[in-house]
Amino acid sequence: MAQLLVLSSAPGGTPVLPALELLSHRVRQIPAEPAQLVNAPSSDVIFVDARSDLVGAKSLCKILATTGLDAPRILIVTEGGLTAVSTDWGIDDVILAGAGPAEADARIRLAIGRQSSEQATTRIQTSGITIDESSYSAKVHGRPLDLTYKEFQLLHFFATHPSRVFTREQLLSEVWGYDYFGGTRTVDVHVRRLRAKLGDLEQLIGTVRNVGYRFNVYEDDQQPADRS
Repeated sequence: MAQLLVLSSAPGGTPVLPALELLSHRVRQIPAEPAQLVNAPSSDVIFVDARSDLVGAKSLCKILATTGLDAPRILIVTEGGLTAVSTDWGIDDVILAGAGPAEADARIRLAIGRQSSEQATTRIQTSGITIDESSYSAKVHGRPLDLTYKEFQLLHFFATHPSRVFTREQLLSEVWGYDYFGGTRTVDVHVRRLRAKLGDLEQLIGTVRNVGYRFNVYEDDQQPADRS
């Protein structure tokens, strides 16, 4: 059973897509207002009602892309509204308001399946850290890390080569590139900054004396607890 969130300004919680009421999924409907997104319930798929306000729905879709609500977005439209939909809406699929339950269920399953496949190829999860390659972002216990581009690259390299020891020269070559003219001191500076941002997980980047650095992998029961 999927958790579905419907964003609509329909009065009195009127069902926007009646087909959803005939499925076994859990459906929550909230007003299609940016302020409502702050405390929006977690969901597997988000439906955006664009039947009567295409301009407002388009703006809402763009806002959704910046809120951290990364569930697939499906636009509910009338047949006439299809001509206004384009790639810059930032949606994953569209469905007509009169679609039947079989079609609605198929679109839900496909949307969730596509996201799972994409996440498997673009996200790395290890030892309390989540790295999203597609957005060049990282989190510690769900808390976003404020990383520079080079810090992200360094963390990504470590996480994709767990337990291996790398010299400063190797890291400089792999992360900064052969054409970088700086010295190995650059590696030490970036490691120090990265450790500071990792907080309780700073020991993930271990120092191997007289050699270099290694990314330590923790088992679930060994990970330092989140103290935030």
